[in-house]
Amino acid sequence: MSRWLDDGHTVIDRYARSLTVRTDKTRRLYRMELAAFQRFILRRGNGDDLSESAVTAWVQARAREIPLSLLIDRAGIVNRFLDVLVRDGALTANPFGTIRDRYGERRLAPIVRALASTDPTQALKALRPLPRWASPLGPLMQDHLVLMRAMGYRYVRQEVRFAAFDRFLQTRPDLTGQPLKTMVQAWSEFPPTTAHAWNCAELAAELSRAMRRIDPTAALLPRDPRLQRQVRQQYRRPYIYSPAEVSLVLEIARTWPAPRWPLLPATLYTMVVLAYCAGLRLGEILRLNVGDVLWAESAIEIRNTKFYKSRRLPLAESAFSALRDYLDARRRAGGPADPDSPLFWHARGKGRYSLVRAEKMLVAVLRRSGLKTGRGRTGPRIHDMRHAFVVNRMLAWYREGIDAGPRLQYLVTYLGHKSLHSTLTYLTVTQELLQHACERYRAAGGANVLHLEGGAS
Repeated sequence: MSRWLDDGHTVIDRYARSLTVRTDKTRRLYRMELAAFQRFILRRGNGDDLSESAVTAWVQARAREIPLSLLIDRAGIVNRFLDVLVRDGALTANPFGTIRDRYGERRLAPIVRALASTDPTQALKALRPLPRWASPLGPLMQDHLVLMRAMGYRYVRQEVRFAAFDRFLQTRPDLTGQPLKTMVQAWSEFPPTTAHAWNCAELAAELSRAMRRIDPTAALLPRDPRLQRQVRQQYRRPYIYSPAEVSLVLEIARTWPAPRWPLLPATLYTMVVLAYCAGLRLGEILRLNVGDVLWAESAIEIRNTKFYKSRRLPLAESAFSALRDYLDARRRAGGPADPDSPLFWHARGKGRYSLVRAEKMLVAVLRRSGLKTGRGRTGPRIHDMRHAFVVNRMLAWYREGIDAGPRLQYLVTYLGHKSLHSTLTYLTVTQELLQHACERYRAAGGANVLHLEGGAS
């Protein structure tokens, strides 16, 4: 049904009481906004019709009263309430959801902006995504993706780049029939950044090779090594956490205030432990399942991660003890024991933390510790724990008098890299590491060799 049936705000009051909110003030705000929405619907038309035109009229009326950013928030309150009504069978469909489905837009904010505009119909049409691979080069890019994946490559990043170029070409019909170099040059101007220019150069080189397979006379477009060097110079330098700083981050995570979700401090603490003690990528941490913890071996199984690699990682006794304590806390919190359930579990949705959510939580830990003080893309990252793991592992070998050279291949395997070159990217030369290397060189007779060579000259 599409009729509004809520005499005396009974449904609204029941919904407001069911909300998990921090304060009663938030609950009152929800109740007030939903009651105002109900009054608007009841005053419209025959008084009880809930349709797309009704919510459009509500959005436009509210747009005249409050700022657009606040309107998007209020529309979110109404949208979640209507979803509950649909779930409970009180409504056949949520009009906001129907509009999102029709125009292929998952987010609510663009829909609200379109409905609040002077011409909602045209604004909604502009949201509809362009057809995939419909540009002049679309079939070539699609066939190239199929070929490379058939050869065993994932090509996830390349597909994103190809799709963006495909959408750009669909908006530029004037480029139809132009050489590939001209098309890519036009795309590189939006935005005119060094990183985007390098991405365009990589795409041009790859597409020119794909064209060459079809037409041997097609020109190959080379990459510009100078442009690549400029991009690398703009990379953020890794931050190497000291043991004292890691201890500080662990303490902040362990004592994180979360009265409504007592498992969160143990979750954050164990995530940091695995990032630092095992050098895991954050994505690898989040993809761990309960069945990936190998109790008999004090190890964890990392399955089908980057470069199609799976590996079994033995953990230090202290790291595995922290993991054991987390699993005990997880069990007490009601976490499922199914081997395929997420190791880092929460009670909402599918139970697995998304990469974005986990990164925001860990960044908050770094900010509270005082290590990350700047806003935006500045200061230490959680991924820098992986860099610190490599550097501190090398330092430990040097301190123990172990020749690190033969052991580098073990480090490559432990980190899940496909070559030593990838591991060396993480080997940041710190002052202490350089000092140990120089001492090892002098102990091997390096100073005498330099002296003899200098005397001979």
